[in-house]
Amino acid sequence: MLAVPWFVIRDLDGGTLSQRQIGVAYALTAYGIWGVLPLYLKALRAVPALELVAHRIVWAALLLLLLVAVTGQWGWLRQVRERPRLAWLFVASAAGLSINWLTYIWAVNVDRVVDASLGYFINPLFSVVLGVLVLKERLRVGQWAAVALASAGVLWLTVQAGQPPWIGLTLATSFGLYGLFRKTASIDALGGLTLETWLLLPLAGGYLLYLSLTQQSSWATGGPIQDALLVAAGPITAVPLLAFAAGARRIPLSLVGILQYLGPSLQLGLGVLVFHEPLPVEKLFGFALIWAALVVYTVEGLSFRAPPASA
Repeated sequence: MLAVPWFVIRDLDGGTLSQRQIGVAYALTAYGIWGVLPLYLKALRAVPALELVAHRIVWAALLLLLLVAVTGQWGWLRQVRERPRLAWLFVASAAGLSINWLTYIWAVNVDRVVDASLGYFINPLFSVVLGVLVLKERLRVGQWAAVALASAGVLWLTVQAGQPPWIGLTLATSFGLYGLFRKTASIDALGGLTLETWLLLPLAGGYLLYLSLTQQSSWATGGPIQDALLVAAGPITAVPLLAFAAGARRIPLSLVGILQYLGPSLQLGLGVLVFHEPLPVEKLFGFALIWAALVVYTVEGLSFRAPPASA
């Protein structure tokens, strides 16, 4: 089980917090970090997006290996040996994760934080569609209404811009597929993320070595603060993913669905209020349709009561 070193696990009366309270704390940590991530990426704007992704992979891989060694959670290695198909699932999930990282970092670097936030507003509904198409899940009427509203929002943004909102769609698609691959791979969060980063490590490490040999590397050229920020990519990458997994195990899915909007809401606020990106009325209307879809989806999920099982 993932430890909780950064949370106080006793309340003011001296009693132990419930698993639900700890789960909420984990989830808020994950979504809070993801929400303010543009501030970190802006501080590393001088580092090209692909190089920064490589640093995220390398430093996260080393940190995760250390965590696995300290906790002794090596069981996932046996699972992969016994079921080689799992390795291919994690190759696919690692590819989805790296595409997501690269797209997001590039979007922040070119002042498209607002467009990037759209992807994470869309993502829950895209995951619903994947559930229907791939896992053959059935949607209720309210869920279909939410998907229709979100589709109308995307269509509106496409018409207004003269092209699909490809940044948001790429982020939603890559992270949605990542979630699908992880759902079908029965390895715990720490082991799975460790495997993913180590599968990507040869490519990332080789690319950083190439940049160093060709004197194109940002390492040791931007000062000690930049180098420290690059090393910090390890915990900034690993901690929210592990916290999210730990939180999702402790709280209902409906509550996860509500809390997950914290991340893109913070990103949107940063894009408009801090980075002064434009949000014209035409684009705002498309966002409003998607927000309406999320409200319908959330309310429907909270009000739904499964029929009692037959005797």
